[in-house]
Amino acid sequence: MDQYSTKRRTKAGLRPVLMAVTASFLLGGALVGYAVYSLSDDGTVQLQAAGEPDVEPARPDNEPSPTPSATASQAAARQAVERVAEQQGGIDQRLAAAEQRLTRLDLQAQAAAGNAARAEGLLIAFATRRALERGAELGFLADQLRLRFGDALPNAVSTIIRNSRDPVTLDALIARLEGLSPRLAKPSDETGFARFQEELSQLFVIRSQSAPSPQPQRRLDRARLFLESGRTEAAIEEVRNLPGADRAQSWIRDAERYAATQQAVDLIETSAVLEPRLLRDSAGNRIEQPSPAEE
Repeated sequence: MDQYSTKRRTKAGLRPVLMAVTASFLLGGALVGYAVYSLSDDGTVQLQAAGEPDVEPARPDNEPSPTPSATASQAAARQAVERVAEQQGGIDQRLAAAEQRLTRLDLQAQAAAGNAARAEGLLIAFATRRALERGAELGFLADQLRLRFGDALPNAVSTIIRNSRDPVTLDALIARLEGLSPRLAKPSDETGFARFQEELSQLFVIRSQSAPSPQPQRRLDRARLFLESGRTEAAIEEVRNLPGADRAQSWIRDAERYAATQQAVDLIETSAVLEPRLLRDSAGNRIEQPSPAEE
């Protein structure tokens, strides 16, 4: 009897403990459920149906599953790469166009430099002619002639510089011819057989009707006209045919020097425009630009 009552008292003492443990377990389950409910995206706990297997698509080992944000990033990266490729193509085209423009500008600059050097050479030739016409010294023009035209026309340059040391002007030639006219129109002072041959040659003169008159005064007039018009060689030829031409040897030499100088200046002026290879600029550099006349 005592043993039975003791067991009943023991069971009665354990009942409150079991109820407390059960309540604690239920309270913990409720807290876990609330936490899962609050952490889920739609506010509900998604449970699989009972007995339905949990199947996932097979993926390669160590490969993470893609997320919507990763997919969007990849698409944005592809679009950025495509835009960069398109821009790169446009940059290449612009660079090619810029290179072409630079090439054209370079050619235009070379052409301008070459034409400027030719124009400077032509101005040097004009200034040389003016100095020779006045009978003045060339000065720095002589150095410029050697530098610019020494390779192309060395003989013409040396002729101009040599004759400029003892210049002969057109005015001086005309004045001297006027002073020599009375003596040139008279027969020479030769005597004997030479004088007889000269007079005999003048007895009969056969010429065509259109030929100029051989009279000494007519020849002097034509010689003066040829000089004034720049035809120095024709003037020299008329003086040589005068009766007293032996008295004009000094005048003929000076006229020949004047004609040679003028011819050399003409060559220099022509070379400044037409010379294709051997001209140089003020710095001594070769002019590569072709002549404007050839273009």
